[in-house]
Formats: sequence, C-alpha cells, structure tokens
Amino acid sequence: MSSVIGDTASEELLEAAARQLEASGRYRVLRRLDLAACLADRDSSPTRLGMFLDIECTGLDPLTCEPIELAILPFEYRLDGAIVAIHPPFQQVNQPSAPIPPNITKITGINDEMVSGHHIDPATVANFVEDAAIIIAHNAAFDRPIAERISPAFIAKPWACTMSDVDWKSEGFEGRRLGELLAAFGVFFDAHRALDDCEAGVGLLAQKVPCSGRRVLEMLLETARKPCWRIFAIDAPYDARELLRQRGYRWNASPEFGPKSWWIDLGMKEVEPELQFLENEIFHRPISLPMEEMTAYDRYSIPMTRRALRQADSREHLASSVRP
Repeated sequence: MSSVIGDTASEELLEAAARQLEASGRYRVLRRLDLAACLADRDSSPTRLGMFLDIECTGLDPLTCEPIELAILPFEYRLDGAIVAIHPPFQQVNQPSAPIPPNITKITGINDEMVSGHHIDPATVANFVEDAAIIIAHNAAFDRPIAERISPAFIAKPWACTMSDVDWKSEGFEGRRLGELLAAFGVFFDAHRALDDCEAGVGLLAQKVPCSGRRVLEMLLETARKPCWRIFAIDAPYDARELLRQRGYRWNASPEFGPKSWWIDLGMKEVEPELQFLENEIFHRPISLPMEEMTAYDRYSIPMTRRALRQADSREHLASSVRP
C-alpha cells in the first residue's frame, strides 16, 4: 500500500514539475501516451468496431516487400468519433523468404531469430477482422496492399488513413509522421514495433485538434464516408512536375496502380475546377483524362486487386457491408 501511495506521490510531483516547466514558456514537455486516458465515457450511443493496423516489412515497396510483423488493435467508437473502449490486439510475426535486411532490423528491432519458423495465418487474420467496420493505418497506401496479400478479408473492408485523410496543414500541423503529430499534442510513444504504432495511432485518433476542436477520428471518418475522384494527368509536360507536386499530385510508375502519370484524389466539387486548371495551366489545350470514382472500399488498394474482386462478383457483399 505504501508503495502505491509513494508511486502516486511521485507522479504528482513529476506532473507538477512538468506544469511548472510549461508555464515558464521556455520548455515543452512530452508525456508518455496513456491509452486509458484517451477513452471517452460510454453512454447509450451506438458504437462500431474500428481496427488500427500496422505492418513491419522487409522493404519500402508495398508490391514487393514481405511482412515480418502484423499488429491490429481493435477499438469501439461512437459515430461522433469518440473512442469508448480498446480491445485485446492481434499480433503475429512472419519469416520472410530471405534474411531481414540489417537496416530493417535497425529500424524495427526485428531480427531473423525472432521470426524463424513463424508465419502469419490468413484464416486467423480473416476471423479477427470480420466484424471491423473500418480498418485504419498511418500511411494506408503502404499497409493496405500488403494486408490484402496477407488475407483477402482486407479487400472487402473500408479503409482510412491518419496520414492522408485528415487535413493536418489546415489545423496548423507542420509534419504528418506519427511521432511528429503526437508530439504536437504533447505525447510520445515507444516505436517502432507494429503494436506500438497501433497504440500510437489509436491515441492520435482520440486527440482533439487545436483549430476546430474536433476529434481526429471524427475528421477521418468524415473523409472516409465521402467518395472522391482520382484524376490521372497522363502526358503532363515534364516541366510542369514541380507545379503538380506542389498542388498535391503524386507520381505513379506502377502499372498495377494505374497509368504512368501524375495523379490526385479530389472531392466531387473540386473536380471541375481542377480540370480547368489542368487545361489552362498544365496542358494549354482541351483534355480528356481518365478518372475513377473512389470510396473507402477502394482507397489505398491496388486497382488490379479491386478488379479481381469485381470479377469474382463480390460487389454485392461490399454494398451490404457496414459503413464506417
């Protein structure tokens, strides 16, 4: 009992010291992430099950690298974005076909001995994510293609991305890395194992942004629930690359993803003005560019994977799934 009292007193002293440092205006203090403190009170509002996912891999190309660790952290949320409960996680490691590169071991702390003889079981994964209303990752454009190779269960789920589906810049944030974002909220976490990143991701979702005062999860869900359009600026002039990059376009060189070109995802109201911009400022002529409607079921997936799914006549299942 005295030990507990002593620990509590020590915590109070440390917190008082932290507040004193902050009040001086000369210091910023980071506090360790406390997931329990991120939870809102449960009320009679309906909830849905979200899952934050992170994958550690042998490389940086989601089409060719192999997973060495998969972690998924389930959480319950209200439709207003408040997180009310966190459930036990899923975590498995996987032995790749070749030795783990030394630079990956340095980043993740995962070596060949830790994964030897272990493999991620697709059936177990599929069973675990069956009830998820949405899968969330930080940089879902990287994690989703790999997850879909691990289990086709991920193909039929809506996805969202804490890095790309929140307008961090308009809320006053300078960076989009997970550690940078949490640090801006005065929080730090232990990286870089997959489950650590999942816990950090859920902690980020529970924060309220300073400008609008909204929860991060609320903003992310708003984006996920709206369709957008993907525009491929095929044959854009080479000397326009910097202007396109500054405007938010990204370069695609993968035939699995789509045409080799600059591309961007935009809301419906933004499409017509963007096409006018491309005609007037980039191509200087009338244009007819390929566009594709995207929803949370499509976003961050690989188009050839989605086409295979449609050929399997599974769209009826997607249409009947729970919206995030």
